[in-house]
Amino acid sequence: MSRGFRGGAGFARPENALKRADELENVGQKLSALQQLHDVVTSKKHRTWSKTYEEIMFKLIDLCVEMKKRNHAKEALMQYRNMCQQVNINSLEEVIKYYLNKATEKAEEARQQAEAKTLDAVEDLEEDAKPEDLMLSYVSGDKSRDRTDRELVTPWFRFLWESYRSVLEILRTNPKLEALYAMVACRAFGFCLTYKRNAEFRRLCDILRQHLANMTKYREQRDITQPESLNLFLETRFEQLKTACELQMWAEAFRSVEDIQALIALGKRQPKQQMMATYYSRLTQIFAVSQAYLYHAYAWLKLFNFSRSYNKNLTASDQQMMATSVVLATLSILPYERALFGRTDDLSHEQEKERTIRMANILGFTVDKRADYKSILTRSALVSSINSMNLLALVPPEVRATYELLTSEFNPLELCKKLDPLLASLQHIASPMSAASPVKDLNMEQYIPSLKQVAVLRALKQLNEVYSTMHISELAGLVPFMGFGDVEAVVVDAVKYEYLQLRVDHRNGTLHFGSQQLEGDKIRNHMALLAKRLAKAAAMIDPTPPAAVEQTRTAALQLCRENVAKEHSRLLARKQVIEKRKEQAEALMMEQEREEERKRLQAAREQELLEEKRRREEAARREKERLERELEEQEMEEARQLLEQTRRKKGGALVKDGEKIDRKALMQEALSERLKEAQELERKLARLAKTMDHLERARREEEAPYLEAAYQQRLQHDQEYYEQQQRQQLSAHKLAWDVDIVEKRRLERMAEEKTSFAALIVSRRQDEFEELKRQRERRLAERRAQKKIEREIARRHEFVRRCREQVQERAAQIDEERQRAEEERQRAEEER
Repeated sequence: MSRGFRGGAGFARPENALKRADELENVGQKLSALQQLHDVVTSKKHRTWSKTYEEIMFKLIDLCVEMKKRNHAKEALMQYRNMCQQVNINSLEEVIKYYLNKATEKAEEARQQAEAKTLDAVEDLEEDAKPEDLMLSYVSGDKSRDRTDRELVTPWFRFLWESYRSVLEILRTNPKLEALYAMVACRAFGFCLTYKRNAEFRRLCDILRQHLANMTKYREQRDITQPESLNLFLETRFEQLKTACELQMWAEAFRSVEDIQALIALGKRQPKQQMMATYYSRLTQIFAVSQAYLYHAYAWLKLFNFSRSYNKNLTASDQQMMATSVVLATLSILPYERALFGRTDDLSHEQEKERTIRMANILGFTVDKRADYKSILTRSALVSSINSMNLLALVPPEVRATYELLTSEFNPLELCKKLDPLLASLQHIASPMSAASPVKDLNMEQYIPSLKQVAVLRALKQLNEVYSTMHISELAGLVPFMGFGDVEAVVVDAVKYEYLQLRVDHRNGTLHFGSQQLEGDKIRNHMALLAKRLAKAAAMIDPTPPAAVEQTRTAALQLCRENVAKEHSRLLARKQVIEKRKEQAEALMMEQEREEERKRLQAAREQELLEEKRRREEAARREKERLERELEEQEMEEARQLLEQTRRKKGGALVKDGEKIDRKALMQEALSERLKEAQELERKLARLAKTMDHLERARREEEAPYLEAAYQQRLQHDQEYYEQQQRQQLSAHKLAWDVDIVEKRRLERMAEEKTSFAALIVSRRQDEFEELKRQRERRLAERRAQKKIEREIARRHEFVRRCREQVQERAAQIDEERQRAEEERQRAEEER
């Protein structure tokens, strides 16, 4: 049926449309049934929600998913949202869940079908591939599994992904649907994680980021800083961060961290403690992969402090492993800083400052922008924190010894040799983390390469203070865990960033420590300065310019005279451009003035609306005050009546009509009387309970001997009954055995007759079977002969039909040629 059909909207009742859709589906017209339901949902006649529309949506979703009609489903869901968002929001939630569940089931079925088809395509698992299959795979460039996935799995995955996008687009505008929006986003993350859809995950993050930016931009229409809303957005971003880390999409993980920081800054409140622990544990993974060991160490330090302060279930082993990670991450930091992008100009300094401040905010530090950015996050500050927190008392002895070697000891000749066995032992110190730990597993081996590099730099720094020259072979012997090529790469990087002053002489096989530079920057600067001063002295001695200089000057003046006209034209053109820009600026200014006037008028209208709103609020406030006064008078009257009732019971003086009574005092007196009555009743109940307790205790003490005697009597009776039943069972069993023996002896006489009768029956059945088999073969032979005759007759009929068609076509051609010849003859006669 065409898209232009709009008959579904003509139903007076939606139940009729649902019934009509079922009838169309039963006869195979699913597209027509879908169009019927779609027209009913999107019709302007039906705007009031009822339970029938929910059933219609379920049916429509079944048809949309089965035929992959995503646009129909999206339009229907948008109309259904508008229909029920003010009446029954739970119905919309159920419909959307049903839609996503159906799409997910179809995608999973397609994936399982593709796996089964790939396995079924192989008839013999021990047989090699056929030559034609190999040629087809080489020509097409596709594997069998890839072709199967494109045919079966990819369309359903695309439909499921588009379904998630559509649902998120539908739910993003209504604040009442924030919980459902967060649930759908988390399910979309699960889809990307289950099927390893990295590209879709990146697009999903961009979509959620754009939605949040729009909500922030139009904050006056929708406040997302409410605690419930902000908590939902934070939970969604933490799920996004978790999925990005599990997919190993570290760039998206870092962008998710920035999104979390933006939400925290927007709400001005810290998330839950468990969320922050997850946040810092993910930061350690991100910075470890990016090899930013300074930020990695700060993330571990924040995670350790946070877990020790708030996680009361953290075991001593967990604290030891986390402290070990803090110490090793700190020791892995290089003792010098690399310039951003290898530059040292002012722009790179500003970029480095912004980057440092941003990282400090991400790590949870409050930063003063006027302070020196180089002192915000440093290795020395981390070492001081480790000492002040006494973390070395928690770490294993191997890590403590490594820390002492790389921070305090001065032993350049033995440093790397002592460190080598300690680094080997780091691979085995990691222990399993408990369930209370925010980090599930630790990898201490990731710090070993950085620790080796730091150890080489520290040894070279100490050697620089002691030696001026050293043989390369001696240095190679001092570093057992690294070849000299790797050591040289470390030296080049350190010299590049001015941490070491060292020169390698491969010709003599030596190392030269200190600032010995043969062709360094200082020598080059001195030579350039010397050349400039010598040229100046020569000009002072012989000021007459040579002929070549005079010719150059004459040529320059001639060139100026030739270019005066061109320069004048260029200046006139520039003047015209400037005038045009002025006109454009004036037009822009006028447009801005008109825009400001429009905004002023709009502000005036908004002010009038605000004034009207204020008047309505003032009227509502006065009405509220009136109701409060009436309520207060009613409460006063009730308290007066309650007090009079109490005084009548006790025989006190009643409240007079003209008597002035303080409301608080009246209420306090009434409450005190009520409290006294309650206390008296409680005392009576306590005395009654005590009396009942004594009575119950006495009754149980008296009945205890009788219960024991009854129990012993019942026990004796049960023993006698059991013995009697046993005797009866034995006698009945003996009697039945005797009867069975007699019956067996009676039936043994008929064994030979039974065997002969069975053989007679079997032989007769065999003859009948053979006869039936011969009849069946005869019928099959007759049927085959009949089929052969029918095929021959059909073939001859087909031959006759084709012959007749050829004769008719030939006759038509002859008639056409005769007619054409007649027309040509008549045309020739007319021309004559």
